[in-house]
Formats: sequence, C-alpha cells, structure tokens
Amino acid sequence: MGRTRPERRVGIRTYGEVDSALRGLVARHGGSAQFSAGEAVALEWALGRTVRSPITGVGGRDVPDLHLLTAEVDATVVRLEDPTAPAGNRDYFRGVYGALSWICGLRGRLV
Repeated sequence: MGRTRPERRVGIRTYGEVDSALRGLVARHGGSAQFSAGEAVALEWALGRTVRSPITGVGGRDVPDLHLLTAEVDATVVRLEDPTAPAGNRDYFRGVYGALSWICGLRGRLV
C-alpha cells in the first residue's frame, strides 16, 4: 500500500487552503480596499510569492516557518497599537493581522 505525502504547510494551514483564501479575495466584494490589500500581501508572503514580509520587510526565499509568521503577527500588533501610526494605515494593518493570525491558528477563520 502506498503512503500519501502530507501537503505542505503554511503555519497550521495547508498550502492549498492559503492559496484558496488568496484566490477568494478576488471574488469577495465590499469592505475596505486597504484591508483587502493587507490580507492579500500577507497571504502572498506566507505562500512564499513575495520576498519581503508585509510589516517588518524581512526577506526570504521560501514559505516562512511558523516562528517567522508569528513574529510578523507580533510586529503587526505593535503597529496597530502605535498611536502615531497614520489612521489610513490601520485597515491595512488589520488586514495583515487577520490573514496572518488565521494562518498561525490564532483565528478560526479568515475574515
């Protein structure tokens, strides 16, 4: 009997789940454009499709591990709690936070 190879993980999610979530952003209407942009850039980075992380700018060549993903979540929380951050950036930060929190298992579903 052949053994099936487990699907690649992105945080606690499968690569396919995260890829599907990214494709679903295109189909979703409404909401803040900045929030959606934050979600999209976070998902793309988590899938290893962009070189720099959305908040800290950390570079990488592959899917980031859970440690790096949670560090980016933490950095996003710092930005969200910064009272000097421009108000227009908050939706973007919330989008990044929501997507990465979902990937790391801190949220049950992607908003």
